[in-house]
Amino acid sequence: MKLSEPGGYFASENVVSNETSYLHVLDGMRRVGVKGGAYIGVGPDQNFSYIAAIRPDVAFMFDIRRDDMLEHLLFKAVFAMSRTRVEYLCTLLAKPAPPDLDRWTNRSIAEIIAYVDKTPASVELAKASEQEIERRVAAFGIPLDATDIYTISVYRAAFIRNGLDVQYASIDNRGMGNMPVWRDLLVQVDRSGAQLNYLAADSLFQFIKGMEAANKIIPVTGNVAGPKALRAVGDEIRARGLVISAVYMSNVEQYIMRDGSFPMFAANVKTLPTDDRSVFIRSIFSSGRGGFSYHPLSVPGHNSTQLLQFVNVFVTEFDAGRIATYGALLDHGYITP
Repeated sequence: MKLSEPGGYFASENVVSNETSYLHVLDGMRRVGVKGGAYIGVGPDQNFSYIAAIRPDVAFMFDIRRDDMLEHLLFKAVFAMSRTRVEYLCTLLAKPAPPDLDRWTNRSIAEIIAYVDKTPASVELAKASEQEIERRVAAFGIPLDATDIYTISVYRAAFIRNGLDVQYASIDNRGMGNMPVWRDLLVQVDRSGAQLNYLAADSLFQFIKGMEAANKIIPVTGNVAGPKALRAVGDEIRARGLVISAVYMSNVEQYIMRDGSFPMFAANVKTLPTDDRSVFIRSIFSSGRGGFSYHPLSVPGHNSTQLLQFVNVFVTEFDAGRIATYGALLDHGYITP
């Protein structure tokens, strides 16, 4: 792809998110009017919930791992094969969908989870859908080799093997003890108590399905502190006549601060097309799944805390020399919920 760089190394597979607080920034984004434009986000399917809330014109799934791009091709294929939320989960997990599928359109996420949990995976469905997924992935126009196709099958196998108990590290099984399972993540709420995961309502699911069908969710491989990819994405957004609404960073800055490339990241950020409502979404972590309050915006019972910051505030703070450490990054200019 013309926007991508060669893939880089990250220590884990990131099959699904490990952030139970991922929806806690939605209240703040609604308050300050984060809407439309272009979205950039790292990692797997937690991005879909942000996209469903923001309703951007285009979204870029940006990650240093090429495997993340391959997992997003898996998701894209499964969206194309699925009419409803329950069919999406059943297709991904190789389980038979309910025969009265139309009656499931407005079922609650709790009802859908209950159906998926009690329905066993099928070897026959796994084989048949694997062939269909491979056919669709090959037709997306992204050059793939045999190793790429195998990697996609490895991610799919993690979903089939674990079902809704799939976790962040379900491929390599490292550090699994304190990780939320996907079932936990699907039922999370924002700070006002609303269930806004992209599978919590048909309207949210259908928006993502439509974005995927229109090729408006674009996977890009790159380092946010690298020489090309982030700037190229910015140029593409600018060429479309858009500005960035949100950049979901998770805790990537912790790693680039550690390896000394943070100034290059900041220089890349300054080239992006933004306005006074463009925001960063960041994640910070406690030492365990139960969580503890070590940041003013932490919510008890969560293993992570989501922070929201205007991009222009970040640039001002960096240029003033007030972001020299990762701790300083977390202390300046956050939007309250």
